[in-house]
Amino acid sequence: MPELPEVETTVAGLRSVLEGAVLARVEPRRADLRFPIPVDLRQRLTGATVTALTRRAKYGLIATDRGDMMIFHLGMSGRWRVDPTEIGTHDHLILETGAGRVLALNDPRRFGSVDLVRSDAWEAYSPFTRMGPEPLGPYFDAAVLARALKDKAMSIKAALLDQRIVAGLGNIYVCEALNMAGIAPTRAAGKISRPRLTLLVDAIRDVLAAAIVAGGSTLRDYARPDGELGYFSKQWRVYGREGEPCPCGGTVQRRVDGGRSTFFCPKCQK
Repeated sequence: MPELPEVETTVAGLRSVLEGAVLARVEPRRADLRFPIPVDLRQRLTGATVTALTRRAKYGLIATDRGDMMIFHLGMSGRWRVDPTEIGTHDHLILETGAGRVLALNDPRRFGSVDLVRSDAWEAYSPFTRMGPEPLGPYFDAAVLARALKDKAMSIKAALLDQRIVAGLGNIYVCEALNMAGIAPTRAAGKISRPRLTLLVDAIRDVLAAAIVAGGSTLRDYARPDGELGYFSKQWRVYGREGEPCPCGGTVQRRVDGGRSTFFCPKCQK
């Protein structure tokens, strides 16, 4: 699943094509993805000018001068294709600008979503009302994380994947950040000291920032809008590296928690 860095990279790629552009054609090619596509999407967006593109957690936000905002989620396998040579079976939404640029939302598994809200009320969008702070934003630090984890018996890995605690983190970058901070993924979230939480917050920020610079990680069908593959996977410390050496010299191990693979190093993560 595309995680925060992949969505940030996607939004940056779309911004270079869409910001300031008029949406001359808006063509949903099916009625639904994971959820129904708004029936008035074409009517409300055709002819509108895109004023801004931003991100919240793993969602992309496209605002227009009509006060409407399209919110998209890439699901498990979604990606935007820019100026494709042909429209394929899995291209489920087409946007064409007045300058003739074409964007296709491609989602073979159809676990993504497209929705439409008023721009001045986007924070009230149902998924966002339950989310914690952005890990790269100004309201996420060790004190905030400590309050969110207070008295929680769940593992720190499970806690970081809980979008109510911190928004946008996924399996890859949680594994990487925990390794960088030297914290075992199974440690009880509510029992981690403030100094170690400070290290963890710094690690989360560093890992996400490095992944964004690298264009994200390439998993399954993910690619940037320009078709290039992200290369942060070449910098993974532990994720997907079972049996290989950790940067500390230990050996990366893998365990399965709640159906997800957890990669960690028992030598340096305590």
